[in-house]
Amino acid sequence: MYLPQHFEETRVEELHRVIREYPLGVLILNGPNGLDANHLPFELNPNDSECGQLLAHVARANPLWQEAKDGDEALVIFRAANAYISPNWYPSKHEFHRQVPTWNYQAVHAHGKIKIRDDEKFLRGVVARLTRVNEARTGSEKPWKMTDSSKEYIDQMLTAIVGIEIEITKLLGKWKLSQNREERDRINAAEELRKRGEQVTSAAMLDAVVNKH
Repeated sequence: MYLPQHFEETRVEELHRVIREYPLGVLILNGPNGLDANHLPFELNPNDSECGQLLAHVARANPLWQEAKDGDEALVIFRAANAYISPNWYPSKHEFHRQVPTWNYQAVHAHGKIKIRDDEKFLRGVVARLTRVNEARTGSEKPWKMTDSSKEYIDQMLTAIVGIEIEITKLLGKWKLSQNREERDRINAAEELRKRGEQVTSAAMLDAVVNKH
């Protein structure tokens, strides 16, 4: 990932926050048939390491778990807020007319080593935690839980998936939020996004103004 210094995000707590808030990642592996990408919801396990672990599962019918070998290099990409930025939103444009469109975004690249986990205890734990966290996002008064279904049915479903564990060895973050623009341009662009309902991107841009990230 091309990473100019003014767009680089190095705070591990911020990188972890994005992974938690936007858990659908793209797992990329270089397998026997070349590059392969799978879109999977991940659980972040901070554990005691510097970068933590990513936990997920795939369908048993997915050849990924048979083609990947323990210790293979893996890349998981998480994308957060993103939006098109018009030059018309920069006050300086109307003075100098030397701006062009761009796209602002936040992205985290998690590099690591994969391990296949085909054991029921691991799978049950991952599924239970992913369910609990994501059901909480729905705002339901009675969130779904595994015990809502019969034990026999859940046991059957668990046999149809295989677990994945990725030990993160490196985290890269890119917060491309117009940090290279004048402050008035950044603030006005954030306000234009807010008007259009892009609250998350707008908030991220204003945070970049305050924290100089």
